[in-house]
Amino acid sequence: MAIEYLTFKEAMKYLGMKSPITLRSYIAEGLPVIEVGKSKKISKSDIDEFMSKHKRTAQHETTV
Repeated sequence: MAIEYLTFKEAMKYLGMKSPITLRSYIAEGLPVIEVGKSKKISKSDIDEFMSKHKRTAQHETTV
């Protein structure tokens, strides 16, 4: 299995987000970042795993 490393901009596109603030919040929540010198990359498989771990099902509210 080939691991693909994405720049922050590519990761945002992969996730369908427009704001780097949102990506930074994902990183703050635990999305791993690979840092080598000044280069920062995110593994595609790490993104997929992170999103799977944060998947929630919708719960309907009932009023009594």
